[in-house]
Amino acid sequence: MDLRKLKTLIDLVSESNVSELEITEAEGKVRIVKGPVGAPVAVAAPVMVAAPAAAPASPAPAAPDAAPAPVEASAQSGHLVKSPMVGTFYTSSSPEAKPFVQVGSVVKEGETICIIEAMKILNEIEADKSGTVTRILVDNGQAVEYGQPMFMIE
Repeated sequence: MDLRKLKTLIDLVSESNVSELEITEAEGKVRIVKGPVGAPVAVAAPVMVAAPAAAPASPAPAAPDAAPAPVEASAQSGHLVKSPMVGTFYTSSSPEAKPFVQVGSVVKEGETICIIEAMKILNEIEADKSGTVTRILVDNGQAVEYGQPMFMIE
């Protein structure tokens, strides 16, 4: 993997609420884990191991309400739509546009329900099940992690 790309990924983890990032490419696999002091450590397999990066001036603040959402969501029945990637969650294609879905919206499998911005790329996320949106578990503009529940569909 290109060292400039690796440095960019380390900086991305350092400056965000993301605690772990894993990327697999043809050249190998890179896993970046933010240490307890906020300094990310990059490990690439099978070829390279990067030393811990210098700690940022101020560690990224922990998201206090990130953990309760999945706990609350699991207490209710329904299908959870989870984030397929790390990035920033958006309810619409632009700030002025109407949200793709709201609580009570009926969605069909394959219909766009939100956008996740990752590394300056806007990724349309589609519903993986048809039904009615009963809860939106993420705020517009909030960072999401891989596997984090975003919507409840019944």
